[in-house]
This record gives sequence, C-alpha cells and structure tokens, in this order.
Amino acid sequence: MDASEIYKALADIQRVRLLNLIEASPLCVCHLQTLLDAPQVKISKQLAYLKTLGLVEAERRGNWMIYRMAQPVPDLLTSNLQHLRDSKESSGRQLQVDTRARTQLLKQLAAPKSTCPKVLFNALCS
Repeated sequence: MDASEIYKALADIQRVRLLNLIEASPLCVCHLQTLLDAPQVKISKQLAYLKTLGLVEAERRGNWMIYRMAQPVPDLLTSNLQHLRDSKESSGRQLQVDTRARTQLLKQLAAPKSTCPKVLFNALCS
C-alpha cells in the first residue's frame, strides 16, 4: 500500500479515531456511533472512505455491519496510530479516552444482561 493512501486516512481525526477503535478487534457501526457520539451517516461515510482505501473490511451480520482492519495491517499505519496514541497532544489524549471507552463497552457487552445479540457479540469478540 502506498504511504500517501495511509496519510489520506490519517488526515481526518474522525478516521483516525475509527482506525484506533477497530485496530484491536472488530466493532459494529452501532457501537462506533456510541463510542464517537456521532451520527450513523457520518460514521458510515468515513468507514466507506477507509474501505475504498483498502484499510478496513466490512461484514454483514443480520442487520449489523461489522468493521475490522484489512489484513495485513500496514506497518506504517500501525506505527502512526501508536505514535498518535502516545502523543501528549489533544488527539493523542482523545485516542486514549476512546480506547478506554471501547474496553468498557466490550465489558458491558460481555455481561449476562447485555442487550447485544449473541451473534453480534460473538462477531466482535472472535
């Protein structure tokens, strides 16, 4: 993958936040909406752009779209995301907050009384 494609993806903080959230494991658009506090249309538009660049893949599970990083993940993308997460700038702090919120969300989804359908939860945690 050309470095310019990766930097196009990283040129927008919303796309950076999306990549940061799905780097560890897949997430549903509905969960990304919750984590980013953004409308579904905006999230889907950015995910479609990332898909066009070849950085993410989508899989339909019933009514839900699950997004994950396309494999193999380019080393340049991984290192840039890590650098941004380690940064003391506001974007780095935001990525750290997002990562903690993602961890908390996955814990809630794993709870016995979770309203997340098992087929969706299994897709996120497999």
